[in-house]
Amino acid sequence: MSPIVLTPGEVSLIQWRAVYRGAPATLDPATGPAIAESAAAVERILAKGAPVYGINTGFGKLASVRIEAEDLETLQRNIVLSHAAGVGEPVPVPIARLMIALKLTGLAQGASGVRPGTIALLRAMLDKGLTPVIPAQGSVGASGDLAPLSHLAATMIGVGEMFVGDRRIPAAQALAEAGLAPLTLGPKEGLALLNGTQFSTAHALAALFEAETLFRAALITGALATEAAKGSDTPFDHRIYVLRRQPGQIETADALRNLMAGSAIRASHLEGDARVQDPYCLRCQPQVMGAALDILRQCAATLEHEANGVTDNPLIFAGADEALSGGNFHAEPVAFAADIIALALCEIGSLSERRIAMLVDPALSGMPAFLTPHPGLNSGFMIAQVTAAALVSENKQRAYPASVDSIPTSANQEDHVSMAAHGARRLLGMAENASAIIGIELLAAAQGCDFHQPLQSSPALEAARALLRAEVPTLAEDRHMHPDMAAAIELVRGGKLVEAANAPLPGVC
Repeated sequence: MSPIVLTPGEVSLIQWRAVYRGAPATLDPATGPAIAESAAAVERILAKGAPVYGINTGFGKLASVRIEAEDLETLQRNIVLSHAAGVGEPVPVPIARLMIALKLTGLAQGASGVRPGTIALLRAMLDKGLTPVIPAQGSVGASGDLAPLSHLAATMIGVGEMFVGDRRIPAAQALAEAGLAPLTLGPKEGLALLNGTQFSTAHALAALFEAETLFRAALITGALATEAAKGSDTPFDHRIYVLRRQPGQIETADALRNLMAGSAIRASHLEGDARVQDPYCLRCQPQVMGAALDILRQCAATLEHEANGVTDNPLIFAGADEALSGGNFHAEPVAFAADIIALALCEIGSLSERRIAMLVDPALSGMPAFLTPHPGLNSGFMIAQVTAAALVSENKQRAYPASVDSIPTSANQEDHVSMAAHGARRLLGMAENASAIIGIELLAAAQGCDFHQPLQSSPALEAARALLRAEVPTLAEDRHMHPDMAAAIELVRGGKLVEAANAPLPGVC
């Protein structure tokens, strides 16, 4: 992959997605003067002798405690060590790496007071594949993602652990093997490193990227399920959606109609079909999926702003030699975006499960019970549908808004928090559930289309079905179902299903 050049304030979602997927990344060298001037401003501010939060004072409720000049290095080291208080499993390496890139571009905007050497170490960590071991639990989303970002910062001073390839080793050892020296933190630097929304934002971005992949896959499986049920493409007529004026619905309907274009299955029941209308899970796909598309795009805009923003505190304005305390660390925008992504994931999976349930019900689909040629002796897709239903309910429970659940911290100094970290962290699990549901629908819809042979669907949908059939044969008799499901889920999650269809599908980023 070509290296991604991170230009602070101007990084696109496509570039962030590439970093998340493993592309090498480097910082725009034009940031050098702003970084140096910001660090110099901190020295000038200190020389004035006035108390400045986080530079020569304590933190949080202890902000009124003045720190003497000889203790400033210790102050910054202490805040990193004391705040590295997370628990739980480590953050996945792709997300931790994205956190580093987000922190790097935020600090490089010249408003955080960190020195060029600190920026250089973050760049080297990205370049050399040194990924901090960051416990995933412990942030309430204000004042920033303090605990997880402290674990990131701790590795930079040689404390904690890092992942290097497939090894998990002490941070000091990882730095030494890479020819790097641990940092001695200067004034403001510890606070700048651990304050911000990069943990929450990285998780929310990762979920957004996964949601886009499974959204597109669900359009393909939805169209294939419509074919299996011998449903109508009339509800996807462009004229219907122009009248409603919802952009996502228009694009989704057009995509579904294009996916079904040229289908012999559809042509076989254009006339003489006694059914007047299809169930909502087929007929209302544009309304549900289009609405999900619209709100995912809103989240994308919010997260793109956040990823390109500066979210630590206080902020350094070098031109005026001022340090201004504010609240950019409060992750409410990310919390709202995470809650909305959760709703979209929940609904995409819910609609998919309803199509699976329709296909296995002979009263609704007109096909053999549970999509097996010999029901009774064979159970077919009976329990695969139950699994999909279980995953839908799990996602419903996870979809409760996190942003409404504030709790006071830091002796009531931080009396309203966003819960963005939890809200964003749950999303990848929800995306995995939704991917599994869509994978099961892929199996069921392909099986349903098998009953219509020799009639075939459209070229796009047949290409998708051929991809599945190359790995999973038709279910003629009961067999171990789990391997079939695992293969289908991987086609959804890995994006191969969308690639195989090779059709124009709406995107989020």
